Amino acid sequence: MKKTLIAGTAVLATAAGSAVALAAPASADVERRGTCAGATYELNVDRERGGWDVDADIEGARAFSDWKVTIRHDGKVAVSRTLTADDEGELDLDAFRRNTAGKDVFKLTVTPAGGSSCSTKVTVR
Repeated sequence: MKKTLIAGTAVLATAAGSAVALAAPASADVERRGTCAGATYELNVDRERGGWDVDADIEGARAFSDWKVTIRHDGKVAVSRTLTADDEGELDLDAFRRNTAGKDVFKLTVTPAGGSSCSTKVTVR
């Protein structure tokens, strides 16, 4: 499952031979990554249809290993499932959430079977 990810969190420009990172506004689409049990996990939050398309991906997990994947929106569980990595060690979980007043906070927690949990958080407006 190969994906091309487009994230509006930062634009990288080269000026006078040096790299300059330009921060995007708080309403931009956001992506966060981390590592857990040798795998890379990623949380993407994209503005869609008056709400948020939330995507959690894990790559590099042990093939056919089980992972508990939980996405929270403003502290409440939006979706939580135990998923099995495919033969390439990949798995994903998607959810759509309505935009709430003020900031929307999304938290991804991934836990490999028999292992410790890892998490990341995204705040959008």
